[in-house]
Amino acid sequence: MPDADAPLVVIGEVLRPHGVRGEVAVRPLTDRPRERFRRLEACFLWEPARGRREPCRVVERKVQGDAVRVRIEGVDSPEAARALQGRLLAVARTEALPPRAGEFYPWQLEGATVETPDGRVLGRFVRVEDSPAQPLWVIERDGREWMLPAVREFVLDVSVAERRIVASPPEGLDTL
Repeated sequence: MPDADAPLVVIGEVLRPHGVRGEVAVRPLTDRPRERFRRLEACFLWEPARGRREPCRVVERKVQGDAVRVRIEGVDSPEAARALQGRLLAVARTEALPPRAGEFYPWQLEGATVETPDGRVLGRFVRVEDSPAQPLWVIERDGREWMLPAVREFVLDVSVAERRIVASPPEGLDTL
């Protein structure tokens, strides 16, 4: 079974029961559902708001286009499947698919130094916040946070290996 204390990566959300044998329809939260779910055997049912995570074993999985269905060991009826509705399926970060060339996971940058092209430190990368226009990178400096729009115009270079981000934020954005 997976490590119960490992940091997790969400791969899907349980939507509703499917059929009469306890299968559930899952909304994939990965850009590679076929690859992610094809061999999935162990994961967590996770409720972050409640701090609840329980290891589970996937005994069947079907991926057809964007549709994913799974059956979890011990879940053998529509009623039992309904009890899982809204829970997240997650794997340990160590089980995450490797990012494609030139891509990275936001958690790989946690704590990375953010600096200008001339080396002035702007802070450290904390997390990503969603917004309607583009993701916003939350940067912390001196106990305060500011947000950097994650667009090529402002994010010039990212090195996961060096844990360094080179950014050129709009004037005044990085002043606290």
